[in-house]
Amino acid sequence: MLRSTNASVLKKRVRVPSDADIHALYELREALETQAARLFARKATPAERLELKVLAGQVDTLFSRLPASDDPDFRFRVHSQHVRLHMFIAQHARSRLLGEMIERNHVLILNWLFDVGARRTALPRHFHARLVDALVSGDPNAADAAMRAHVQYGLSEIAGNFDALTASEWRERKHSVTAAASHESTKARKQRS
Repeated sequence: MLRSTNASVLKKRVRVPSDADIHALYELREALETQAARLFARKATPAERLELKVLAGQVDTLFSRLPASDDPDFRFRVHSQHVRLHMFIAQHARSRLLGEMIERNHVLILNWLFDVGARRTALPRHFHARLVDALVSGDPNAADAAMRAHVQYGLSEIAGNFDALTASEWRERKHSVTAAASHESTKARKQRS
């Protein structure tokens, strides 16, 4: 009995996420990150706002170079910085529970996997800088709207491209970033301690 239960759990872990799975995870990410954006807009210090602007510029620069690179180390660096930017927002929203929920639900790591596995179109220029402009404005409603649009960007492309992947392609692509994603999650927990 135990062996069959473990086998069914294992089978569920390697299946290609369905369109409904992807949409549900994006809905969760949107709910958590829009609230983090609202709180950041209200609570961040001027120094934190400036640091976020610098980080957004770095992330945009890295993403602009991503389409030309097949280097897995570079892809790891790009997505690590992207996770760092979003975790910076969550951390400086000053809601410990919200930050823990974002990390615990791995919404950023899952986004990373989706992005690596299915995104084909490059992000628009200054994609993260425009997001951050709204967050540093101090207007929670503008921050909410900008983060909502940011999270929703490319969702239909990613969901559609996952439908086209076979299970073996998903495992192959997922395997290349799973270890890196796990490392990032552990590193973030240690930094909070």
